[in-house]
Parts: sequence; structure tokens; C-alpha cells
Amino acid sequence: MLTPGIFSILALGFILGLKHATDADHLIAVSTIVSERKGFWSSSIVGILWGLGHSVSLLVVGLAVVAFNIRIPDNVSVWMELAVAAMLVVLGGNVLWRLRRGATLHAHEHRHNDKRHLHLHIHAPGKETVHDHVPPVGKKPFFVGMVHGMAGSAALMLVVLATISSRPLALLYIAIFGAGSVGGMFIMSVFLGLPFAFTSRHERLNTMIRLSAGMLSVCFGLLYAWEIGSKVSW
Repeated sequence: MLTPGIFSILALGFILGLKHATDADHLIAVSTIVSERKGFWSSSIVGILWGLGHSVSLLVVGLAVVAFNIRIPDNVSVWMELAVAAMLVVLGGNVLWRLRRGATLHAHEHRHNDKRHLHLHIHAPGKETVHDHVPPVGKKPFFVGMVHGMAGSAALMLVVLATISSRPLALLYIAIFGAGSVGGMFIMSVFLGLPFAFTSRHERLNTMIRLSAGMLSVCFGLLYAWEIGSKVSW
């Protein structure tokens, strides 16, 4: 039965999930993916997929911890945090690499079966006659969300196990927390996509914003790795 006390716990989980989506490393990672998008709908899908990947990781780890009393070793948590740092460097580096190649994005008209269609394309410098379709959102945000979920699962499990004795309630709390993360990142990805969408017709300004996002991700990832490494006795 959903008592006022249980409802308060679950409501707190949802609110904390919303707040969790605003962590700096989460926003920076998603911003690098959103920088490849040019529309609000596409940006929102990135946030939803990130949240779903994040939730899947939490539920899988939560099921193992709550159902089988498995404890997550500290060294595993450290390596997962370092994986997040490395992922931020890779994501930012990918943005910088694409800019280094000078790829530009624009609309191009195609004709299929006597019907005209407008598609977005990437042109590499000196290859204006070659058209590469912009890849769909794909699995990247989901995978990035999973890595973040694995890295943050240890701290969440400690909170859950310390405050919730009922296993079904603990798993429900994790699910509600994950739902809050999905909602929070959906909102944040829309806002993160605003600068890229508004500047999509202004190539130079758009390039500057994407360059900033890529550099921020690389620098934050390196500093994050340094911070984690400095606290660990190797």
C-alpha cells in the first residue's frame, strides 16, 4: 500500500533524479552529442535516450545489489568514474576532430521517384559533390547514459540500502529515480540544443559554439580524471 511515507520517499527519488540530470559531467557529455543536432526534436531525443541508458544501468545494478546483496567494490567505482572521464575526452575530441576536418552541415534537395526530398548533409572540404547523410541519433546517447549510470550506481545504492529496507520498494525507488533522470535530461537537452539550433544558419558562430563544447568536454574530462587519480592509492 502506498502510504504517505512511501509516497514521500518515491517523490524525493523523482526530484533527486531530476537534479541528478544536471550534474556537470552529464550536461557536458550530452552537449557534445547535441552539438551534432540542428533541431529541438532531435536534441530532445538525445536527452531521452541518455536517460533511458542511465536508468537501465541503475536498474541492472540495483537488481543485483538489492536482490542478491552484492556490494560494489570501491576500486570498481573508481574505474567507472575514470571511464566517464575518458568518455568525456573522447566525445569532446570527436567534436574537435569533425571541426578540424572542416565538415559543414547544410540542407540539400534530392529527388526520389519523381518526388523532391530535403535532407541534411555533411560536406567535407574539397568534396562538395559527395554527400554523406547526417547519421541518426543512434545508440551513442544511450551508451553514454549507461556509462554514467554505472559510474553513479555505487553512491545511489548506498543511499537506497541505508534508508529503504524493503527490496521491492528499493527497486521501485531506483526506477522512479531513473524516470526523474529521463525527464530532467529531456528538459536539459532541449535547452542545450538551443544555441546549436539558433546558430545552424550561421556557420561561423555555430562552429565557435561547437568548438567551445568540444574543448570544454576534453578539459573537464582530463581534470576529472586527474581529480579521481589524485585521490586513489595506486
